[in-house]
Amino acid sequence: QVQLVESGGGLVQPGGSLRLSCAASGSIFSISAMGWYRQAPGKQRELVAITRSGMTNYPDSVKGRFTISRDYAKNTVYLQMNSLKPEDTAVYYCNAAIRITVATTTINYWGQGTQVTVSS
Repeated sequence: QVQLVESGGGLVQPGGSLRLSCAASGSIFSISAMGWYRQAPGKQRELVAITRSGMTNYPDSVKGRFTISRDYAKNTVYLQMNSLKPEDTAVYYCNAAIRITVATTTINYWGQGTQVTVSS
């Protein structure tokens, strides 16, 4: 069984910073990609950042402010969020593309979500 456990959300003032963490645990053969998504009330879930094979990708809305990084030894992904804006307020979800054995296909796993609120 695979689990993704997130931490680091909270309340921050505009212009502030937060760092999210997500640790994958359980029966893991390999992780091909890890990323972060967010969902604000009344909106669809959207990609915030993703890392795969050492490369990263961000939407324009967060480019230059958010940085994703991965610790391969710990199966952990981080999201450093700087210059936060009220529109960054959302529930942030960790995602990982995981194979649990060499013979299985890749499955997307999700964390439980962590609330990020940017407000004065």
